[in-house]
Formats: sequence, C-alpha cells, structure tokens
Amino acid sequence: MYQIGSFLIHENAGICKVKDISMHRSPKEKESHLYYTLQPLYQQFTIYTPVDNGKIFLRPVISKKEAEHLIDKIPSIQAEPCNSKATSQLTQHYQALLKTHNCEDLIELTKSLHTKKQEVEDQNRKFGAIDEKFMKRAEELLFGELSVALGIPKDDVPEYITSRVDALVEDRVENNGE
Repeated sequence: MYQIGSFLIHENAGICKVKDISMHRSPKEKESHLYYTLQPLYQQFTIYTPVDNGKIFLRPVISKKEAEHLIDKIPSIQAEPCNSKATSQLTQHYQALLKTHNCEDLIELTKSLHTKKQEVEDQNRKFGAIDEKFMKRAEELLFGELSVALGIPKDDVPEYITSRVDALVEDRVENNGE
C-alpha cells in the first residue's frame, strides 16, 4: 500500500500525489472500501481509486538514482521511427509503448519521433498530427516523472537531460582519447 504524500504514476492521469487514504463506499457497492485520493500534479481534478483495485495501473515514481541511470542510458537506447502510412498502425504502435508505463519505452518513443520529425523536415514535409500528439504525450509523461524523481521543475527536465548526456558523451570522448 502506498503512503500519503507518495508520488505515483496513474495510467491515465500521469503523475499523482496520494493526498489521503480513507474508507469510502461508492453508490454501486454495499460495503465501504479503502480508497486512495489522488491529486494529479499537472491537471486540476481529483481521483478516487480503491486501494485494492487491480484494474487501474498504479506504480511509484522512479527514484533519483534510477532517473539518473536512465538518463545516462539515453545514448544507447535504440529508437527506430515507425513509418507506417496507416494511422491505425501508428496509433497502435505508439499506444503500446505508452501503455507499458516504462520510462525507457517513453525515451525510445520520444527519440524515434524526434528522429522521424527531423527526417520529415529534411525532406520539406510536414510532421504528422498523430506523431506530434504522441510525441507530446510521451514527453509529458517522461518529463513529469523525471521532474518528480530529480526534484526539479518539469520545464527544466529537457535541459537537464541534454546537459547530463552531453557531459557523459564528452567524458567518454576524453577517456577514450587518452
């Protein structure tokens, strides 16, 4: 069971803070059950979900150490753009990666979409609306979780990632050049 004050990943709302744990009874239930009261960090509503609900995906936010390790892995994460012309195939591919609720999959998705965006722009074509939508959602989820894990504002996460990856690459170049 999660504690009040914990930060969780909620399958639909993204990063949420556990505001309360208390007994509630929904109109459809005969008995009261223990519920989490969740407050999404980047949205203005409240979620009530049973503590023992196996239908809704919840997991704790990764730790600072895990976040730093994940960022350090970014250069080695392979990301191949999905170039399907069928919007249903694109949507299914992107949704499958989002539904894993895994930060490494979110990095793979954002990297592949940034690569695809660059390729399309190099050909003087327009980046697709579905690609754009899923890139924004993946970045929103990834940056939100990394923000909480690292204890920095969400808007600072892209710069943090860039500076950490650049420093890592520079360090590897220096160590290999000696």
